[in-house]
Amino acid sequence: MASNHNKLTSSRVAIIGAGVSGLSAAKHLAHHNPIVFEASDSVGGVWKSCTYETTKLQSARVDYEFSDFPWPNRDDTTFPSYIEILDYLESYAEHFDLLKFMKFGSKVIEVKYTGEGDALQMVDLGGYGSFLPGKPVWEVAVQNGDARDIQWHAFEFVVVCTGKFGDVPRIPTFPVKKGPEIFKGKVMHSMDYCKFEKEEASHVLRGKKVAVIGFKKSAIDLALESAIANQAEGGQACTMVVRTTHWVFPHYWVWGLPFFLFYSTRASQFLHDRPDQSFLRTLFCFIFSLLRAVVSKFIESYVTWKLPLEKYGLKPDHSFEEDYASCQMAIIPENFFEEADKGMIRFKKTSKWCFYDEGIEFEDGTTLESDVVILATGYDGKKKLKAIVPEPFRTWLEFPCGVMPLYRGTIHPLIPNMGFVGYVQSNSNLHTSELRSMWLSRLVDGKFELPSKEQMLDQFSKEMEVMRRSSRFYKRHCISTFSIQHADDLSFSPYGSQDYRLAQEETNI
Repeated sequence: MASNHNKLTSSRVAIIGAGVSGLSAAKHLAHHNPIVFEASDSVGGVWKSCTYETTKLQSARVDYEFSDFPWPNRDDTTFPSYIEILDYLESYAEHFDLLKFMKFGSKVIEVKYTGEGDALQMVDLGGYGSFLPGKPVWEVAVQNGDARDIQWHAFEFVVVCTGKFGDVPRIPTFPVKKGPEIFKGKVMHSMDYCKFEKEEASHVLRGKKVAVIGFKKSAIDLALESAIANQAEGGQACTMVVRTTHWVFPHYWVWGLPFFLFYSTRASQFLHDRPDQSFLRTLFCFIFSLLRAVVSKFIESYVTWKLPLEKYGLKPDHSFEEDYASCQMAIIPENFFEEADKGMIRFKKTSKWCFYDEGIEFEDGTTLESDVVILATGYDGKKKLKAIVPEPFRTWLEFPCGVMPLYRGTIHPLIPNMGFVGYVQSNSNLHTSELRSMWLSRLVDGKFELPSKEQMLDQFSKEMEVMRRSSRFYKRHCISTFSIQHADDLSFSPYGSQDYRLAQEETNI
């Protein structure tokens, strides 16, 4: 734990992280001259630190843009590469003069609450209190390069935008003498692979027997990169080790219809449960549950016709609707299954596996010889957050049901003077982060008041119940099936990104 020295009070508001959420928060809180602490040397967040050569956005540009900063080539229907996205985010920061708030190379390693003691009592479920009380209530320890160079800054309000991905890899656990330590080859997490330059990455994969653990977007991209790197003579196949399959798509058209018609319109979302719905609406959703199932089967039929999921044993056991409700659908790279048909990408489904000296051993007793094993097993966002948040708040991060209880996706009722942006997923994360930043800015400025802590926790419980009914993967905390209502709750003005900009300019909410 950092020692308290060199305390600097230089702003009322701190923002931790300069990714998509941090940039949006900085823009909408700019009138408070915030300080943005970013551990890396530039803006971009996961688009800077967790991308490969082949990484692309999974949606059109117009679905991933700030309301007041359209893409210069927004009519281009191709999915932008991570380089294009980084250019877009850097242009956004420059256009709105956000770089003046940035402190790059500044890693937050600890925060400490210094406010009134009674604010720490979880049993107090009354009012939330003032967001800018006129004196600092949080101290933030920042490491600048040298591990011994730690400075403390004091703030009245802190916005955490470190996100759920990147920085802290999720590593599987193994029985004694069954882990990476006995493997003669190379083991790395996808986060480590992201750090390689193009040629170095190809060298790691070329001519190697590669095993990729996982079947989400990162794992799929890695498998394709391995196949591409092994096209020449002497190339080796890549094997994907798959525990849970999820629905993947070739594009956003289903039997000739654009995907958004099925789930991302007000009419389509009207068929789904939502928080605070009336008895009649609950009855309506129950009656139309068969229609939802039909829509899901309709989409699944197209995917299984278009992609060889059954051929390779990759058809999920659960419905597409469950993956949509938990933000787990993915767009498959165009030539992915071409490489599988050529034998350059193989698949092994298993629920358990471990290492042996020459590779991987599966629960059925079979083995897979490997030179390189890449763990595309995701990131531990909770661990990253718990590393800096002190007790007793650390204990309450997942109170009461294992998921962080964020009111309007932003405010934890039991943690004073702190906001969180970028922790609740949706079908358009940039859009919702921007809306939450607008909402948070007005809240901090005292434009409206929060309900009691008890009421906020109750609202969160209702949202969790909707997510629990929608998907077995509900703990991923995704609001896709009621994202339009969520946007309405934040701004009372649904539709597209440009319309939200107009609503912000023309109304006082």
